[in-house]
Amino acid sequence: MNLKSLSLAIGLSLGLSTQAYAADATFKWPNGAKAAVNLAYDDALDSQLDNVIPALNKYKLKGTFYLNVVSPTLVTRLEDWRKAAKAGHELGNHSIFHQCSKSGPGREWVPVDRDLDKISVVQMQDQVKVANSFLHAIDGKTERTYTPPCIDLNAGGANYVDGLKSEFVAIKAVAGGVTPDMKTLDPYRVGVDFPSNVTGAQLIAVVKEAAAKGTMANFTFHGVGGDHLVTSKEAHDELLKYLADHKDIYWTDTFVTIMKYVKEQQAKK
Repeated sequence: MNLKSLSLAIGLSLGLSTQAYAADATFKWPNGAKAAVNLAYDDALDSQLDNVIPALNKYKLKGTFYLNVVSPTLVTRLEDWRKAAKAGHELGNHSIFHQCSKSGPGREWVPVDRDLDKISVVQMQDQVKVANSFLHAIDGKTERTYTPPCIDLNAGGANYVDGLKSEFVAIKAVAGGVTPDMKTLDPYRVGVDFPSNVTGAQLIAVVKEAAAKGTMANFTFHGVGGDHLVTSKEAHDELLKYLADHKDIYWTDTFVTIMKYVKEQQAKK
C-alpha cells in the first residue's frame, strides 16, 4: 500500500468523515453499488490456496490470482488452481519468470538472471504471451488481465507493456489502489495497492474511500497468513466479512469482470 493511500486509510479508520469526497454520480455500478472492489493475489503462493480461496468461497466472493508460471504450486498443486478457476476465480497473468528491474532502489533481492533491465522488449512480450497460453491450458479462458511483476513497465530500458494491450482486457500498471476518476481511467494503467502488515480496519477504510468517490478499489495481496509480504488471516477475513455484509455498497468481483464492465460503460460515453 503506498504511503498516500495508507495515510488516508488510517485517517478514515480513525473516524474522519468520508463526506469530504464527492461520489461520481455519472458512473453507475451494477445493482446500485457505490464502488467496485477487486481482491487480487500475486505469485501463486501456497497460502493463497490454503487460506484465501476457502475464505473467498466462505463469503461467496470472487478473487483474481496472478500466476507466474515458474511458481512451484503450478507443478505441485495444479489441480487446486483448476478448481479455483472452475469456482469462478480469475487466473491472471504475472509472466513466466517474475522478472523485475534490478536497477531500482531496494531491488538487491532481484536475481541477476531475472533482471528485467537485461532483456529486450520482444523477449518480455513473448514471455507474457507464452504465459497466456499456459493459463489457457489450465482454465480454457481467452480473456485475461495482467499485472507486470513489481509493476515495472520497461524491459531493457524501453516500455514493453504498451505493446501487449491487444492481449489483455486490462492491466494493473501504477501504484494507488483507489481510482481517482472513472471517466479518465485508462484500462491499461489501472492503479493498485499491495498491502502487507496492515489491519482489517485500514483495509476497510480504503474501500470506504472508493465508495465515497464512487470509483473502485484494487488490492493485490501476496501471502495471507504465511509466505512473504504477509497480511494476517484475521485482517484479510475482516475485510472479506465487511464486503460480504455490504454487498449493496460494494461490487466485489474478478478484475476481468469489473474491467469488461468499465470498458463497456466508457464505450457508451
